[in-house]
Amino acid sequence: QVQLVESGGGLVQPGGSLRLSCVVSGNIFSITGMGWYRQVPGKDREMVAAIFSGGSTYYAEPVKGRFTISRDNTKTTVSLQMNSLKPEDTASYYCNVQIRSDNYWGKGTLVTVSS
Repeated sequence: QVQLVESGGGLVQPGGSLRLSCVVSGNIFSITGMGWYRQVPGKDREMVAAIFSGGSTYYAEPVKGRFTISRDNTKTTVSLQMNSLKPEDTASYYCNVQIRSDNYWGKGTLVTVSS
């Protein structure tokens, strides 16, 4: 069993920064990818950023140049540094871990960008 616990969400003004973290525990051998998704009510969950076992990264176009994904060497923590936040970044952010063909999710943390 795999557990994911996110932290770091909150209210921030436009142009501000937040850092999300996700601690992964349990049977976490053979992680192939770690990432962050976001979802707003009425819309599909979308990938924001991902980091893969070899260290390569992926960023969705709307966040390129503003968000940075990282992980620790033990692959038990994945973080998302979010800079220059915009109101359209407001969403619930979910941590995701892929182990072979299985996907595991955290419960989500709310990010609100508003003045």
